[in-house]
Amino acid sequence: MSKSLNKNPRKLHICSFESRRANEMRSLIERQGGTATVAPSMQEVPLDQNTEAIAFAEKLRDGGVDIVLFMTGVGARALLDAVSTQFDRDEFLHSLDACRIGVRGPKPAAVLREWGVHIDCRAPEPNTWKEFLTVLEADIPLVDTTVAIQEYGEPSNEFYGQLIQRGARVLPVPVYRWALPDDTGPLLSAIRATISGEFDVLMFTSANQLTNIRTVAESTDRWEAWQAAAQSCVIASIGPTASKALQAAGIPPQIEASPPKMGQLVRAVFKFFAERL
Repeated sequence: MSKSLNKNPRKLHICSFESRRANEMRSLIERQGGTATVAPSMQEVPLDQNTEAIAFAEKLRDGGVDIVLFMTGVGARALLDAVSTQFDRDEFLHSLDACRIGVRGPKPAAVLREWGVHIDCRAPEPNTWKEFLTVLEADIPLVDTTVAIQEYGEPSNEFYGQLIQRGARVLPVPVYRWALPDDTGPLLSAIRATISGEFDVLMFTSANQLTNIRTVAESTDRWEAWQAAAQSCVIASIGPTASKALQAAGIPPQIEASPPKMGQLVRAVFKFFAERL
């Protein structure tokens, strides 16, 4: 397929690289009448050694942390699980509640409500580090503070740099990393199918999906061919962070979900094509 566009929005061939919610994504596409290929591209793998999380908990207990920022709900839960292997859960949450707390979006906010931990500020949609920085500057003094940041797969070095420029000391707290799926066969098949021109749309729900696509494609000398073929597809992105990664790879998205949710992304794809009939 090509950007001349499939003229029947009920027959769109869409490839999604969603992993954790793969079945839900397939259902969303098929309910709109599309043909779905869902190729899981990554998995969340707990760090083998939780040394950073334990060191954070010790520093928090000793009063050495002023601000804690939670980036994701699943990461917040993983952090508590890691810390609870060596610290009393209630004591940790009490120490956490004594700090200033910021959350990047609704999912970590929901987790902290479950824990009974207060929230000082929340990043508005689309929930990137830029919105987070804006509300932090407005609500929480940053100069001469130690800011612990629960990472969510990859460090946000730009965010860290901006915090440091504003006088903060940054303490990254990684609790999981993004890895390739155990079975990369479906992802490799999707890469081949993209090169063969079988898809109208490539749909991305995480910037890390592109990283793993590149890893698998390069391992079989297909990256440049996949990249060229992707430029002939319509590219759909869940939000600004994924869009930035796609732009850097030379495949800027024509569609970006607003708000950044899977259902909205799928609806936006079908609306994009319907408006061009």
